Amino acid sequence: MAKCTVERVMRLAGVRRGKTCVTTVSNPKTPCPLDKVNREFRVNRPNALWVVDFTYVHTWAGFVYVAFVIDAYARRVLGWKVSTSATAGFVLDALEQAILARRPGPEDGSIHHSDRGVQYLAMTYTQRLAEANLVPSVGSVGDSYDNALAETIKGLYKAEVIWRQRSWPSASAVEMATLRWVDWFNNHRLGRRPLLFLLCHKIRR
Repeated sequence: MAKCTVERVMRLAGVRRGKTCVTTVSNPKTPCPLDKVNREFRVNRPNALWVVDFTYVHTWAGFVYVAFVIDAYARRVLGWKVSTSATAGFVLDALEQAILARRPGPEDGSIHHSDRGVQYLAMTYTQRLAEANLVPSVGSVGDSYDNALAETIKGLYKAEVIWRQRSWPSASAVEMATLRWVDWFNNHRLGRRPLLFLLCHKIRR
């Protein structure tokens, strides 16, 4: 390879993640489920483990919050929601999307893993988990490793969407950008291409 080519390639820089901000507000008096995941995010089937979290985005009109529900097996976003307020109803809307997409049953034994944010421990949210046959699991306080998979997906979203634009005018602009990113992440990201290639190759043979 020519020296000039090496110099040009070495100048290329990937997307960098910025500093994080703690958004989890916990209440030590709230009853909390045990951690049933113990930082083991590798599972052997869909619906075995869902991880959830939300993040924030600065806009001209104030903060906007974005929640995600992710299937640990396929690393697929099952549900998401953009809101101007970080309430239990906001994260519940993202959960409802995931339930509608997957419809987990008692035989699935699906674990729902979150941090100790008050939104995820609210009565309305925990009741919905029980109705949907989801087993609650919660990590420890102030430890991002206990929900590392959700933190990773959330970090990718911020790096690949939010921080690529200098400023965001409104919640609707964030919502449209999130919609496009989720579609790309679920259907077109690089990690899914080898599997699609192998399936197509097998069909042709």
